[in-house]
Amino acid sequence: MHIREIQDFQKIRKEARAYFCYLLQRNLPNRLPNIGVDAVYEGLKRIINELPEANVAYILDANGRQISEMISLKENFKGKIEFNQLNRTYFYKSVKEKKCILTDPYPSLIGGEMVVSAAMPVFNNRGDLLYVSVVDIPFEKILKFIHKQKGDTFVKNTNRVIYAVFALALFAICVLLFFNGIKMFFMYTLSTIDIKKMFESTILITLSLALYDLVKTLIFEEVIGEKEEHPLAIHKTMIKFLGSIVIALAIEGLMLVFKFAMIAPNKLIYAALLLGAVTFLLIGLAYYMKSVGKDIK
Repeated sequence: MHIREIQDFQKIRKEARAYFCYLLQRNLPNRLPNIGVDAVYEGLKRIINELPEANVAYILDANGRQISEMISLKENFKGKIEFNQLNRTYFYKSVKEKKCILTDPYPSLIGGEMVVSAAMPVFNNRGDLLYVSVVDIPFEKILKFIHKQKGDTFVKNTNRVIYAVFALALFAICVLLFFNGIKMFFMYTLSTIDIKKMFESTILITLSLALYDLVKTLIFEEVIGEKEEHPLAIHKTMIKFLGSIVIALAIEGLMLVFKFAMIAPNKLIYAALLLGAVTFLLIGLAYYMKSVGKDIK
């Protein structure tokens, strides 16, 4: 098992848990009076028939002892029993959380391959624990199965190529903006101290920075597939990009104020309108950041 496979599993873990827990909840009786082991056994048989990728399914009692034979479509797994499973993660975690859980990959004692277990506690109508139902799925199969269910194998690779092309195009624009901004600064500001050119070079460099943040996000999240776990991560690029645009427009508005004040005072109204629009953008960005913060809290 490679690190990449573990990362892939973490990405699909929520979807995998939702799917397997749905199967368990749909097929097994729970929180009803007089739930017998036969009813749970028949439910697990239906799951195994619906999920041929699974290795085995079995039933544990409230003390972690296996009380059923292995239910499997694979001959080499049938009939085997491991009696005491009290210390198994899938047992104590499902009992402690009182809900269906999906374990991390671990080496199975039956066959030795890496598996993932979905386990669900079964209670009676008084809330007393009766059984814990367990289904073991090979780790290798679960990755392929979930990817197949999502239909993303071909689509994901295609999207990566498309995003990579767009990211390269945006990076080329970013480099051109940065190069022209630096060129303008050294040609017109250091030699002649041209305030207008200084502002223009600042705008170009600011826009190139905004594009760089966008390119970086596209490459890491859409091409490489590494997403930041911070709750604000999904909004960080938007905030930084809009912030850079606001800065660039504010600089442009300030430049127009100086320009019109010297050569066309009657056009100062246009500079004022631009600065007013920048103010509204800044207010909107502040409201957006505040709303994001509320959602996280």
